[in-house]
Amino acid sequence: MQRILSSLRKAIEEYHMIEDGDKIAVGLSGGKDSITLLMALKNLQMFYPKKFEIIAVSVDPGFPFFQSSFLKKVCSDLNIPFFLEDSHIKEIVFDIRKEKNPCSLCANLRRGILNSVAIRENCNKIALGHNLDDVLETFFLSLLYNGNIHTFAPISYMDRSKITVIRPLIYLEERDIQRFIKRNSIEIMQKSCPMDGISKRQEIKNLIISLQNNIPNLKANLLGAIKRRNINGW
Repeated sequence: MQRILSSLRKAIEEYHMIEDGDKIAVGLSGGKDSITLLMALKNLQMFYPKKFEIIAVSVDPGFPFFQSSFLKKVCSDLNIPFFLEDSHIKEIVFDIRKEKNPCSLCANLRRGILNSVAIRENCNKIALGHNLDDVLETFFLSLLYNGNIHTFAPISYMDRSKITVIRPLIYLEERDIQRFIKRNSIEIMQKSCPMDGISKRQEIKNLIISLQNNIPNLKANLLGAIKRRNINGW
């Protein structure tokens, strides 16, 4: 947990993600990233000089493998308030619209529900579990498929809802999180999306792995370029 907390705190302090009196809704999907984020914020809460509250919010997309009881137990063990929201995401995205590339619409629907719950529960911030690999994969997806130089920001303010979105795991690689989960025998929801392993994001993930075999400093170089260009608030 020390390595996780160190990187988490670096991101939080560099981008001023947490202030005194914040109430933060943590998006909890049940995967390794969101569970690591929830546990890390709970640990940080114990000693961080700025006092903040956290709640966990899960959106049930309607997939048969979604385990609401497991998520409820995770939050109960951590003594974190848990909110479960039902949705028609599966029906809308996969059954009615039959999206060939469903990830973007699915993510937008999830964010909308998460945002609504955060407002209802008087939260001023939402924390998402995106890691460094997610940052770089989003950069490549935007560049190669949309012709844009773009990735998500470490912190962003949404004018319409008055909610600030923070991403405290942005300095942690996916392998760091996987290692933390494995070494501590932490249970996670093994499957959270039917597109796992077959999406465009997976194709980009494989491309980055291939490139990194010949360019060991690839991730550091890409992140450095994003920060120097100040892409989306970096």
